[in-house]
Amino acid sequence: MRNKKSFMLLFALVLVLATVLGACGSSSNGGNTEASDSPSNGAAETPADGGNAGTAEELVIKMLLVGGKPIDYDAVFAELNKTLKEKVNATVEAEFLDWADWTQKYPLKFAAGEDFDIAYTANWAFYNDQALKGGFLELTDDMLSEYMPLTWKAMPKVAWEQSKVNGKQYMVPNNNPEVTDKAVLIRDDLRKKYNLDPVISPETFANYAKTVAANEKGINAYNAKAADGWKWHELDQILLEQQNEWNLVDYSMPLAYKLDDAAGKVFNVYDTPEFKQLLAYYKDLADNNAWSKNVVSNKNDVWQDMKAGKTASYAHNLGTLAMNLAELRREQPEVELAIADLTPDKKKIAAISTQNGFAIHAPSKKAERSLMVIDLLQNDKEIHDLFMYGVAGTHYEPVGDDKFNATAGTPNYTGFSNWGANSPLNRKDASYPAEADAIAAAWEEKVYHFDLETFVFNDANVKNEVANVGNVMLRYAIPLEYGLIPDIEKGHADLIKQLQAAGIDKLQQELQKQIDEFLGGK
Repeated sequence: MRNKKSFMLLFALVLVLATVLGACGSSSNGGNTEASDSPSNGAAETPADGGNAGTAEELVIKMLLVGGKPIDYDAVFAELNKTLKEKVNATVEAEFLDWADWTQKYPLKFAAGEDFDIAYTANWAFYNDQALKGGFLELTDDMLSEYMPLTWKAMPKVAWEQSKVNGKQYMVPNNNPEVTDKAVLIRDDLRKKYNLDPVISPETFANYAKTVAANEKGINAYNAKAADGWKWHELDQILLEQQNEWNLVDYSMPLAYKLDDAAGKVFNVYDTPEFKQLLAYYKDLADNNAWSKNVVSNKNDVWQDMKAGKTASYAHNLGTLAMNLAELRREQPEVELAIADLTPDKKKIAAISTQNGFAIHAPSKKAERSLMVIDLLQNDKEIHDLFMYGVAGTHYEPVGDDKFNATAGTPNYTGFSNWGANSPLNRKDASYPAEADAIAAAWEEKVYHFDLETFVFNDANVKNEVANVGNVMLRYAIPLEYGLIPDIEKGHADLIKQLQAAGIDKLQQELQKQIDEFLGGK
């Protein structure tokens, strides 16, 4: 009898607690009934902890992000933290590594064992390197399913497989497949002014650039920003990699294979006839003043220079160019831009899931709660909108569930790596150019899948060679590719000689060995 009374008392207490918690959950969206009614906003119905982990202790989760700190960071994250606190009893503080020097600072943060919990990472942002060095925490299936139930349900299995390193998971990848090809944004009004053919190939682009350079004083026909430590500029990716249907295994070295080569035979792209032909192409552009002699050290924001009328073209990924085009149409409708696809008929490579993502810093004592936060950033509609776009009505105007209109406040919350939370909940700018959608659709039809699509190179045995080869690329290859070396034959010979001294042969042998083992295991 006594046990029965105790049980009834406990049962009544549970009912009271359930009522209180249910009331809190119903108001967690700050009165936004659209968010709470949305079927994609699963956090209100499915606790991020899956009901198995306690969230009684309020925690501050520290994030390491790449890019400049947004002007309105404080205002947006204040709202974000209100909602995160209600849902998982946590708030986030972000540190931003500016684009100018992030490649130096990022690895130092890990080497020093600094205090942070979540780090943005990607296949181009130290993911493989830090996973192998022990900088990231291994994420088991049990951890992911328990602390990230929304992500565990929504993420395609192939995305998890693509983001493993040596068979282990260290990243929560983004869930937003895309084609990674680059294109060029041009001043189409200038093209029309001089009655030039549409820019649809390397040849028509060269004609456009040389014509603008010859006739438009004070305008760089083409410009690029000297990204710190970046070994390839965007035109290289278009005219060398995309044009020849090659895949550069890692942008820290000049080694590639042909997309349709089932054997995956590796070669040095600098030691090919195609590269020598491209050097002549670049030298012709440089001799015709298509770009500044200081292009290799340019630190200006190229898009801002283009908006100011100082630049007539630059290259980037399709999404960025489309947003640029939409922005100028709003702000300067008298200036006509166009997106130029220079390799429209070539095979396309789809980004693997490691294109963007978040990882947990290995020393973190808050891994479980950090995973809960990432779960909501990627899959909870209310939190995703805040993190990705800012405060509705200030930084964007919602248009339905999947689009938005930019506002005067949009530039005050942009330019950093919130892309780790890319997911099917992403909104598209309602003014996103139709021509960009058409290019994207055409590219998706040409996506080429190949056995080495998910191969990841482990440089543990050749770290010195990787570093030495990278230094040679920066010192000898970049100036040569911009046509700044008067004698390209001698410049090319010097590049090959320096690569040999840096250990390119050992590096190539190690890469080939790993590729052979990878293909042999399939």
